[in-house]
Amino acid sequence: MRSKNLWTIIGILVLLFIGIGDTVLPGSLGKASKNTRQSINQFIVGLFPDKEFTNPNERTEKAVEEVDNKR
Repeated sequence: MRSKNLWTIIGILVLLFIGIGDTVLPGSLGKASKNTRQSINQFIVGLFPDKEFTNPNERTEKAVEEVDNKR
């Protein structure tokens, strides 16, 4: 039971360090917190592939532009 409480406290402290450490902690600890948060953000964003969204109306828009250009 004691180790469960210890891991809970450690987890909360880690989340606080990552979340608000750069505003609360001085100097290099604040920078470490900010760098850790940025690294985690880059990792999570990197998990999702870059997807270019297609325009379903692209063909129609091109046809309208061609008709307008012919006038």
